[in-house]
Amino acid sequence: MRVSAKADYAVRAVAELACVDEGPMKGEALSQAQGIPLKFLENILGELKHAGLVRSQRGADGGYWLARPANEITIADVIRAVEGPLASVRGEAPEAVRYGGNAAALGKLWVAVRANLRAVLEEVTVADVASGELPGIVDDITSDPSAWVGH
Repeated sequence: MRVSAKADYAVRAVAELACVDEGPMKGEALSQAQGIPLKFLENILGELKHAGLVRSQRGADGGYWLARPANEITIADVIRAVEGPLASVRGEAPEAVRYGGNAAALGKLWVAVRANLRAVLEEVTVADVASGELPGIVDDITSDPSAWVGH
């Protein structure tokens, strides 16, 4: 899986918003807190707002805040809001792609890949990331030293 800058920034932004004690957070403050270019961040926040994950208010007292509690927003929700489906094959859902001949098993493989992405990304919430307390599935996977080896 390739995590784009857009998806990474979106997750970082909502994690930052999850820690706001009171009132909205200004876009400029959010940009500075996470080192995200402001114009890019504003576009991302617009997509998160359209998806119903973030709310905003204009004006001197304005800014951004989460539309739902952080423990009700999964990382999968955030990625889907800015990137679309977690896994696709040539822009199609894995179960819709058909292969023939010796490649026939690929459809099942792509469905399995998507299911494993979901197993992690739908289990981890914004609150988990913001608190640094990730669910056991993440610890289980990352406790294997081979998980840390880049390929």
